[in-house]
Amino acid sequence: MIKPEYMDTLSSMVDERRLRHSINVSNLAGRLAKLHGANVHKAELAGLVHDCAKCLSHEKMLDLCREYSYEPDEISIQSRALLHAPLGAYLAEDLFGITDIEVLNAIRWHTTGKKGMTLLEKVIRLADHIEPLRNYEGVEEIRARAQVNLNEALLMAYDSSISHVIKKGALLHPASIEARNDIILQENKTQIYEKRRNLIGKTQDFSR
Repeated sequence: MIKPEYMDTLSSMVDERRLRHSINVSNLAGRLAKLHGANVHKAELAGLVHDCAKCLSHEKMLDLCREYSYEPDEISIQSRALLHAPLGAYLAEDLFGITDIEVLNAIRWHTTGKKGMTLLEKVIRLADHIEPLRNYEGVEEIRARAQVNLNEALLMAYDSSISHVIKKGALLHPASIEARNDIILQENKTQIYEKRRNLIGKTQDFSR
């Protein structure tokens, strides 16, 4: 169960729209976690707190980077959208008292993702992208796929978000590309394994 003080702290940091979004992500993350075998409590907590830095000004974000001795890369330092995720992890520990590294990393990587994401990180990344307030072309298809295959839904989400960034002419973080490629490689390995397993099964059946 989420501690009431977490909600109180978050309410003081974000506007009403962002609060509704955060609650939606928390609820959806919990459902996805239960469906795909991740820790439900950690998913709900990370989902609730993931955007705690979102409403800060760019100047305030840069101030906090210096305060926490965090050095953003050249691309992130120019973007509030990219800075808020890692800063959110610092604030989650500092202001919310969250020390679980899995939860903190899920917050840290919820915008770009990264190569080798954990199941919890994937759940939060996807829940943020498809929560009920999201309304963009293709979101219903991603929501439907999320009930069946987390990796495939996440890949669809990356294709959508990367296309959006490119259309805006904005900077694309390399971690997003690495995350997308990693998911494709994972799926390819799974397909190869399934084909081999089926082939072995057919061979065994034939030998009888």
